[in-house]
This record gives sequence, structure tokens and C-alpha cells, in this order.
Amino acid sequence: MIKRTLYFGNPAYLKTTNEQLVIELKDSDTPQSAPIEDIGLIILDHQQITITQALMAKLLANNTALITCDDTHHPTGLLLSLDGHSLQSQKFQAQIEASAPLKKQLWQQTIAAKIENQAAMLAFRREENKLLLRLAENVKSGDSENAEAQAAVYYWKKVFPEFLNFRRERHGPPPNNLLNYGYAILRALVARSLVGSGLLPTLGIFHRNQYNAYCLADDIMEPYRPFVDFTVYQIIRNNGTNLEMTPAMKKSLLQLPAMDVMMENKKTPLINAVQRTTASLAKCFEGSVRKILYPKFV
Repeated sequence: MIKRTLYFGNPAYLKTTNEQLVIELKDSDTPQSAPIEDIGLIILDHQQITITQALMAKLLANNTALITCDDTHHPTGLLLSLDGHSLQSQKFQAQIEASAPLKKQLWQQTIAAKIENQAAMLAFRREENKLLLRLAENVKSGDSENAEAQAAVYYWKKVFPEFLNFRRERHGPPPNNLLNYGYAILRALVARSLVGSGLLPTLGIFHRNQYNAYCLADDIMEPYRPFVDFTVYQIIRNNGTNLEMTPAMKKSLLQLPAMDVMMENKKTPLINAVQRTTASLAKCFEGSVRKILYPKFV
């Protein structure tokens, strides 16, 4: 079953009754509801939303991730469960004790998968991608030759030709705003799934930053980024280069968890693919498998 993503962009009072999320809207006399067990991600994007402690506790018990947004509608916070797996202590121990060579091998696989998906994204755009395919084939352990950066320089010059001299910058002009929003959703999905697989989102295989609580999520989301880029490409195709964020654009980005991807030659929703990726990572840490499962474009 695909877990639902719920977005709240208007004043609302959110509470729980009988294992349901109950939604009371300011301009409606009829409450709405949704089963908590069906919800994977909630985005709170209005300053006049109230959510009860009882509801938050039940959502976290269900391993539902909550994203909060600031008054400019940018995601700024992420709330996750602290108890996402029955064998959590065992999983933590295996993750903490992972050797440096293992982490380098896992990072090599991760970067190769990312560059392969970037190459596929350029193919959709009918842009030349042979350089990326060559880089993906030759990623070294730990990406010691920095193939990721080499690929990025080429990729960002090609992927959005509608924007001359486009540069990927967090605070840069559109479509950076759409990419930021999509990546925030993706990061929450990956962090949620890591917790569900019994792993610590903080301890990365490559990223290390004492101020970042989600280093492992940032590592594992890398091969998934081109799926966000593809969604942004579709938004550009439908809206042109006037890309100030609209509710319709947000709606498109919120469909990301349900996007079809290929995993081991079978179609699967992206949110399910993420769960399989993090489960395979946990097995890599435990030594039962040697490869992380990552998706490809359909």
C-alpha cells in the first residue's frame, strides 16, 4: 500500500479520534478524517494550524514524518519517530561499527546510481549524456576522483536549457525554489524510511557535519534527486519560465512519493522504493548483502 502524503496550506485544527486524523477547517462545519495508518508524510504550511499532542504521538507511533514550513512557505522542520524498528539497538550497533572500506564501497554505489539517473534525465531532455554514462561506469571507491562533482558541472548546464546559465544554488532564482521544495519532501521520505529500517539518520556514510542531524538521509537521497528534477522539468513544460511557487506546482511536487520508478526491473512507487533502499542499506551494515538497491527511471 502507498502511504499518503497530506498537505495543509490553510488554517486547520488537527486532532485524533479512534485512530483517525480528524481535520477541522476554519471555513467548513463538517470535519474530515483519514486513517492514521495510511499516512506517511504530513506537511504543515500555514501559521494558523493547530495540532494536538495526542495526534502527534499517534503519527510518530505510525512512523509518519511531519514537515513544518515557515511564513514564506519553505520547509524548515522535520519531526520523526525515535522508535521505528523492533531491533533498533542491533541495527544501530551494526551501523556504528561499519568499517571505512564498507562505507567507501556504499558511497561508490550511491554516486554511480546518482549519475546513471542524471544521465537518464538528460536522455529525457534529448541532451547528450555519454559523459555521464562514462563517469558512472568509472566511479572509484569512496568516489576518490570526485565523479559526482564532475557530473554535476555537466548536468546542471544541460538539464534546464530554458534557463540560460542556470546554477544550482539553494537561494538562487527559479527553478531553484521548486528543486528546494522537492528535495525537502524527498529528504523527509528518506529520513522516515531510515528510521523505519532501524537506522540513525544522523550517521552518514559520506556526509559529516556536526550541525546536520540527517547526514545519512542526505547520502541516501542522492540517487533520488533526478526524480525531483524530472518533476520540476514537467512543471517547466506546463508553466514556462514563470516559476513563482503556486498551489498547483506544490501539488505536482507532492505527487513525488507516488511517482513510478523501476526497482529490480519492476515498477514501484517511489515511496516504496525508498523503503527497499533503506532496508537493503541496513542489511549491508549487517553484512548479509553487499549492494544497496537503488531505483532507475521507468
